[in-house]
Order: sequence, then structure tokens, then C-alpha cells
Amino acid sequence: MTKKRIGILGATGLVGQRLALMLDNHPWFEVSAVAASDRSIGKRYGDAAPWRLAAPMPAAVSDLTVGPCEPPLDCDLVISSLPSGIASIAEPAFAAAGYPVISNSSALRMHPDVPLVIPEVNWRHVDLIDAQRRLRGWDRGFVLTNPNCSAIALVLALAPLAERFGLETVAVTTMQAISGAGYPGVASIDITDNVVPFIDGEEEKLEEEPGKLLGVLAGDHIEPASFRMSAQCNRVNVQDGHLESVRLSLQRKASREDLLDALASWSSLPQELGLPSAPASPVLLRTERDRPQPRLDRDASAGMSTVVGRVAPDTIFDWKMTLLGNNVVRGAAGAAILNAELLVALERV
Repeated sequence: MTKKRIGILGATGLVGQRLALMLDNHPWFEVSAVAASDRSIGKRYGDAAPWRLAAPMPAAVSDLTVGPCEPPLDCDLVISSLPSGIASIAEPAFAAAGYPVISNSSALRMHPDVPLVIPEVNWRHVDLIDAQRRLRGWDRGFVLTNPNCSAIALVLALAPLAERFGLETVAVTTMQAISGAGYPGVASIDITDNVVPFIDGEEEKLEEEPGKLLGVLAGDHIEPASFRMSAQCNRVNVQDGHLESVRLSLQRKASREDLLDALASWSSLPQELGLPSAPASPVLLRTERDRPQPRLDRDASAGMSTVVGRVAPDTIFDWKMTLLGNNVVRGAAGAAILNAELLVALERV
């Protein structure tokens, strides 16, 4: 297979750096272009990006010259990690110019004609691309988005339960790592010895996106799933890994053994296709009474699985459980790369 050439928008940021690292020596892709803000344009990437990751900057990208976040860009498809305000302009511009765009931004996620995709959960929503092109007058280009990092971890665990038992009500409380705020993130004086019980816009995303992800493609839009969803989001003093306490009620009765079997046995198209970044098991179960924990479990399956534990009956809802997702891998860069792999496998790019 001839490798597809990837252009990274927002390449100097934390997610952009993670993309550059994860795409190094990828069997299907190579980074051919990097783009960032005006202050970096024209510079060598190795000089423009203040490297924040433990692994060294890949040599293959260090000598690339940083370009502007506007077409043309020397690549076959674009992965965007731009801030929302910039993404809302730049991403449609690239799509209109004929580039497939995979976005980690929230700017376009909830637009009716934009696919919001977790490959294991709703890969069929990729077909919304056809309606998007028709409605917007685009030819080869399109925009496909990753969900919110907490929503990815949550919905990977909800999907097998929705599939087998149906969902009625879901309530989630998140404890989100500081890396989710980007760099430099939360001021140390605010987060040290503290929990911040508010993350701007996060609860709205977590209450809206699961319905679209678990919904049904209906022509030129997604009919959202009908279960009720409530979220409370907190920032905690953990470097990486979002922990979520979940309570849920099902449409059909299930035993604990039924739930555990549904979670542990679930797999989907990415596993069938053997996509390079797909974890063997999208959901990993822990049976210890004090797991999952961010420091111990965030790198499970190279950070690409949701780790679930403490599955138990609830006194108000039907069930409760605790789950963990790696917000910088599966919640961001890894989600975009897996979506790119899905698009290649489905011959969409």
C-alpha cells in the first residue's frame, strides 16, 4: 500500500505533537505537512514546536516547514487539532478545496450533516459524508469529527449495553485530567490541593454527543438515540486519564453476568478489519474493587481501550460502574488516526 500523506493542522499544540508521534512509522500514513499559527509559519517544525512529550520528536517531522492553516497543503488528507474558533473557518475551507478533514475540534461536531464517529460504535455514519457533500456543494472534500474525549470513553462502554439491552437513562460524573485543558492548561495555584467542579462547555458536550453517536443515520442527518443523559464534569489533579462514575438504567432486564459478558465480548468493524490502531478489545474489564485508576490503567491497549470496573447494582438506577479513558490517546490523537484508518479501509479517501 502506498502511504497516504497526512497534513496536521495545529501541529505545534499538545494534540498536534501527539499526532506527529503516533503517526511516526505508521504502516498506512506519513506526515507530509504541518501547519500552525502565524507565529510559527516559515519555521522548521523542530524549532517552532516546544516539545512537551516524553518520547523524542520524530526525525521525519522535525525538518518540515510549518505552513499556514489554509489550503493548499501538500497532503492527501488533513487531521485538525485546531482551537474551535479557528477550526470553524479553516476546516470547511479545506473541505471545500477538496481535502478530507478529520477534526478533533468541537466546532462542527453537532452540525446535522457532519459525521461524529467512533469507529467501533457508529462506523455506518461515515455515509453521512455523501449528504454533506451534496448539501454543501463539495466534491472530494468533507469534514468528519472525533467526539469529546470523555464522550469517547463513555460511549465505548455504553455501546455494547445499548446494543444488547437498550438504554433508558445515563448519569455520569467525570474526574478529568489536567492535560484535557491543553498547554499550559489549568494554573497550578487553581488545581493543586483542589478539584475544580466546572469545565466550560464540557457538560453540554457530554450530554449531547452520546445521543448522536448512538443514533441512526436518516438520510441527510442522524436521528439521535432517545435515552436521557445527565453529566457533571470536574477537573482533578491528574496528568492524563479521565475517570468517570456512571449510573444507568436499561430498557431490558439484565444480570451482572449479562452486563460483564456484553462488555467483555464486544468488538466491531475495526477489530474485524484489523485496523492498525484498533485495540483487540475496545472495552477492558477490571475485577479488582479499586480499579480502574488513571496511573495504573490509562495506557491499557496503548491507551486505545476504555477500562471498566466496579460494575454493581445501583439503589436508584439499575447499575453503576466506573470507567477510564486515556484522553490524550483514544480521546484525541488516537481517535483521529483510527478514524483515518477507517476511512481508508472503507475507500472513502
